[in-house]
Amino acid sequence: MEQYKEKILQICNEACKNTLMETLSIEFTDVGEDFLTARMPVDSRVHQPDGILHGGASVALAESVASAATFIFLDARKYAVRGIEISANHVRSIAEGAVWARATLLHKGRTTQLWEIRITNAEDQLISHCKLTTIALPKNG
Repeated sequence: MEQYKEKILQICNEACKNTLMETLSIEFTDVGEDFLTARMPVDSRVHQPDGILHGGASVALAESVASAATFIFLDARKYAVRGIEISANHVRSIAEGAVWARATLLHKGRTTQLWEIRITNAEDQLISHCKLTTIALPKNG
Protein backbone atom coordinates (compact mmCIF):
# COMPACT_ATOMS: atom_id res chain seq x y z
CA MET A 1 0.00 0.00 0.00
CA GLU A 2 2.85 2.40 0.83
CA GLN A 3 4.31 2.13 -2.71
CA TYR A 4 0.87 2.81 -4.19
CA LYS A 5 0.49 5.86 -1.93
CA GLU A 6 3.93 7.21 -2.91
CA LYS A 7 3.14 6.71 -6.62
CA ILE A 8 -0.12 8.68 -6.30
CA LEU A 9 1.66 11.54 -4.53
CA GLN A 10 4.44 11.53 -7.14
CA ILE A 11 1.89 11.76 -9.98
CA CYS A 12 0.01 14.58 -8.23
CA ASN A 13 3.21 16.55 -7.59
CA GLU A 14 4.48 16.07 -11.15
CA ALA A 15 1.15 17.35 -12.51
CA CYS A 16 1.79 20.66 -10.70
CA LYS A 17 4.71 21.66 -12.91
CA ASN A 18 4.12 24.93 -14.80
CA THR A 19 0.80 25.56 -13.03
CA LEU A 20 -0.59 27.77 -10.28
CA MET A 21 0.20 24.98 -7.84
CA GLU A 22 3.91 25.25 -8.67
CA THR A 23 3.73 29.05 -8.36
CA LEU A 24 2.26 28.67 -4.86
CA SER A 25 4.71 25.83 -3.98
CA ILE A 26 1.85 23.45 -3.20
CA GLU A 27 3.09 19.94 -2.46
CA PHE A 28 0.88 16.88 -2.04
CA THR A 29 1.92 15.09 1.14
CA ASP A 30 -0.55 12.33 2.07
CA VAL A 31 -3.36 10.27 0.58
CA GLY A 32 -5.82 7.76 1.99
CA GLU A 33 -9.00 5.96 1.02
CA ASP A 34 -11.13 9.14 1.05
CA PHE A 35 -8.74 12.07 1.46
CA LEU A 36 -5.77 13.93 -0.01
CA THR A 37 -3.50 16.37 1.85
CA ALA A 38 -1.28 19.14 0.48
CA ARG A 39 1.09 21.65 2.07
CA MET A 40 1.66 25.28 1.08
CA PRO A 41 4.33 27.56 2.56
CA VAL A 42 3.13 30.89 3.94
CA ASP A 43 5.48 33.71 3.02
CA SER A 44 5.34 37.04 1.18
CA ARG A 45 4.33 35.32 -2.09
CA VAL A 46 0.91 34.44 -0.62
CA HIS A 47 0.43 37.44 1.68
CA GLN A 48 -2.17 40.15 1.38
CA PRO A 49 -0.81 43.70 1.80
CA ASP A 50 -0.92 43.61 5.61
CA GLY A 51 1.38 40.56 5.78
CA ILE A 52 -0.97 37.64 6.44
CA LEU A 53 -2.11 34.74 4.27
CA HIS A 54 -4.37 35.96 1.47
CA GLY A 55 -7.80 34.31 1.45
CA GLY A 56 -7.50 33.82 -2.30
CA ALA A 57 -4.35 31.75 -1.81
CA SER A 58 -6.22 29.60 0.72
CA VAL A 59 -9.05 29.09 -1.75
CA ALA A 60 -6.56 28.21 -4.52
CA LEU A 61 -4.99 25.62 -2.19
CA ALA A 62 -8.40 24.20 -1.26
CA GLU A 63 -9.58 23.87 -4.85
CA SER A 64 -6.24 22.42 -5.93
CA VAL A 65 -6.23 19.64 -3.34
CA ALA A 66 -9.92 18.73 -3.74
CA SER A 67 -9.71 18.76 -7.54
CA ALA A 68 -6.65 16.51 -7.47
CA ALA A 69 -8.48 14.20 -5.07
CA THR A 70 -11.42 14.00 -7.49
CA PHE A 71 -9.06 12.77 -10.21
CA ILE A 72 -7.67 10.14 -7.83
CA PHE A 73 -11.05 8.79 -6.79
CA LEU A 74 -12.71 8.92 -10.23
CA ASP A 75 -11.53 7.42 -13.51
CA ALA A 76 -9.71 10.43 -15.01
CA ARG A 77 -9.43 8.62 -18.34
CA LYS A 78 -13.23 8.72 -18.69
CA TYR A 79 -14.11 12.03 -17.02
CA ALA A 80 -13.11 15.68 -17.14
CA VAL A 81 -13.47 17.17 -13.67
CA ARG A 82 -14.40 20.80 -13.06
CA GLY A 83 -15.05 22.78 -9.90
CA ILE A 84 -18.53 24.31 -10.03
CA GLU A 85 -18.80 25.99 -6.62
CA ILE A 86 -16.43 26.79 -3.77
CA SER A 87 -17.00 28.48 -0.45
CA ALA A 88 -14.55 29.41 2.27
CA ASN A 89 -14.71 30.64 5.83
CA HIS A 90 -11.43 32.09 7.06
CA VAL A 91 -11.32 31.79 10.86
CA ARG A 92 -7.68 32.40 11.82
CA SER A 93 -4.80 34.32 10.26
CA ILE A 94 -1.24 33.16 9.72
CA ALA A 95 1.78 35.23 8.64
CA GLU A 96 4.55 32.66 8.24
CA GLY A 97 5.23 28.94 8.27
CA ALA A 98 2.98 26.60 6.33
CA VAL A 99 -0.59 25.44 6.04
CA TRP A 100 -1.96 22.00 5.25
CA ALA A 101 -5.18 21.37 3.35
CA ARG A 102 -6.96 18.04 3.77
CA ALA A 103 -9.72 17.34 1.26
CA THR A 104 -12.20 14.71 2.43
CA LEU A 105 -14.97 13.30 0.29
CA LEU A 106 -18.42 13.99 1.75
CA HIS A 107 -20.51 12.87 -1.25
CA LYS A 108 -19.50 10.85 -4.30
CA GLY A 109 -22.32 10.98 -6.80
CA ARG A 110 -22.17 9.77 -10.38
CA THR A 111 -22.00 13.36 -11.61
CA THR A 112 -21.27 15.63 -8.65
CA GLN A 113 -18.92 15.30 -5.72
CA LEU A 114 -18.84 17.33 -2.50
CA TRP A 115 -15.52 17.89 -0.73
CA GLU A 116 -14.72 19.36 2.67
CA ILE A 117 -11.32 21.03 2.86
CA ARG A 118 -9.85 21.90 6.24
CA ILE A 119 -6.82 24.20 6.11
CA THR A 120 -4.77 24.07 9.29
CA ASN A 121 -1.46 25.37 10.65
CA ALA A 122 1.41 23.36 12.16
CA GLU A 123 -0.46 23.19 15.50
CA ASP A 124 -3.51 21.72 13.70
CA GLN A 125 -5.50 24.91 14.36
CA LEU A 126 -8.18 25.65 11.78
CA ILE A 127 -7.22 28.49 9.43
CA SER A 128 -9.98 28.07 6.82
CA HIS A 129 -12.90 25.74 6.27
CA CYS A 130 -13.85 25.26 2.63
CA LYS A 131 -16.33 23.25 0.59
CA LEU A 132 -15.95 22.44 -3.10
CA THR A 133 -18.51 20.92 -5.43
CA THR A 134 -17.05 19.25 -8.52
CA ILE A 135 -18.70 17.84 -11.59
CA ALA A 136 -17.47 14.85 -13.57
CA LEU A 137 -18.20 15.27 -17.28
CA PRO A 138 -17.84 12.24 -19.57
CA LYS A 139 -15.04 12.68 -22.09
CA ASN A 140 -16.09 12.22 -25.69
CA GLY A 141 -14.25 9.57 -27.63
